[in-house]
Amino acid sequence: MSGRVRLAGSHHRIPPPHAPRRWWRDAAGSAAILSVVAVVALWLANGGIGNVQGLGEPATTIGRLTGLVASDLLLLQVLLMARIPWVERAYGQDLLARRHRVIGFASFWLMMAHVLLTTIGYAQSGRAGVLAEGWHLTVTFPGMLLAAAGTLLLILVVLLSVRAARRRQRYETWHLLHLYAYLGVGLALPHQLWTGADFTAGPVARVYWWGLYGSALAAVLVFRVALPIWRSAYHRLRVDTVVAEAPGVVSVYLRGHRLDRLPARAGQFFLWRFLDGPGWSRAHPYTLSAGPSQDLLRITVKDLGDGSGRVGGLRPGTRVLVEGPYGALTAERSRGRRALLIAAGVGITTMRALLDDLGPAGTGTTLLYRVRTHTEAVFRAELGDLSRSYGVRVLYLEGGRGRHRSWLPAGYSQGDDTAALRWLVPDVAEREAYVCGPPAWMAAVRTSLRDAGLPDHRIHAEEFAW
Repeated sequence: MSGRVRLAGSHHRIPPPHAPRRWWRDAAGSAAILSVVAVVALWLANGGIGNVQGLGEPATTIGRLTGLVASDLLLLQVLLMARIPWVERAYGQDLLARRHRVIGFASFWLMMAHVLLTTIGYAQSGRAGVLAEGWHLTVTFPGMLLAAAGTLLLILVVLLSVRAARRRQRYETWHLLHLYAYLGVGLALPHQLWTGADFTAGPVARVYWWGLYGSALAAVLVFRVALPIWRSAYHRLRVDTVVAEAPGVVSVYLRGHRLDRLPARAGQFFLWRFLDGPGWSRAHPYTLSAGPSQDLLRITVKDLGDGSGRVGGLRPGTRVLVEGPYGALTAERSRGRRALLIAAGVGITTMRALLDDLGPAGTGTTLLYRVRTHTEAVFRAELGDLSRSYGVRVLYLEGGRGRHRSWLPAGYSQGDDTAALRWLVPDVAEREAYVCGPPAWMAAVRTSLRDAGLPDHRIHAEEFAW
């Protein structure tokens, strides 16, 4: 371990990038809804329900519609997680992940309905068995073998995305397997081109579907591949030093070229790949633990046994590849109100960085820091400096677990959590709250904040959801 590197002072801080315009969020949501409307309109223009004539036509016709909507939602799902910067910062990574999950399951069940209804419809028209007809469609229709393979891949991804299955996987394993969803989408395209009448029904349909597929592909290539490669090559990040902060917790200081051009701000995270040997290809999400400066970044990592333990052994000079910045838990949400920061465990990294971004404007900020023991507290010296410099009120909530589902330690949670919160922060209802910590703990904090009078739009919490 090397000695502590002095963080660049506030006079070296780079100005935060401009916040995305608020209409971006509404525009993106409206575009998603309009895309589904456009699919239904194109289906109706191509005959739609008017095609229902023969014995198997009702099932086949509805099957066509469910397949079209499923394809549209599947491509929207890809766009949601393509890391488009304006969309990321307008929504926040965790909200995007939740919507990605909802849309993903909706598209999956619609796709299953498409397969089942279409097979039943063809079987009724040809007076054949459903299983026999399904086999016949798969092996004789153009592109169907590829579509079947793509469907199996999507089924695998969905099964592994169920919460019970995800909890048993390492993040890196899940992330690698999840990439097969892109392959599944690609394998479905020839089937739509060769046998999808609605895909090639006319110039408008062709322009729409080619445009949607092209947009999804371009977004993935530009924002998930090209942009990270370009930023990593341009900024040339390397490990400068590694410093122990607390038992099992280290800070990594990184230097690079023209970091003032990196559109990052305190509270955001990157996906990091350290080129230190085998396993370098697995990305890990770590939040900046200090406001970015012109020549220095800092992340703080707790050894959770998922590959994070190797961070403590990084050597100075190790090259780093980055993907990001991501996330929307930033000081731009404060709207001029005094801030209340509430952190538990390694969640203090985000709050420590936010204090840099708030700066002198953060005078009157209160930080509630939940730790089990005195020795587990990270950044004690830095928080003391900020308290003296900017008047930040830091309260350490030390102790073992309190009542069941309480976010406070035993010494504070004998009664009601909301009453304890009002005692700790009497003007809590007038503040802008930021919360970071374990998901279940954050849910309990949000409940107390709401009960204390804070509306939802003044409670800001973002978890890394996968």
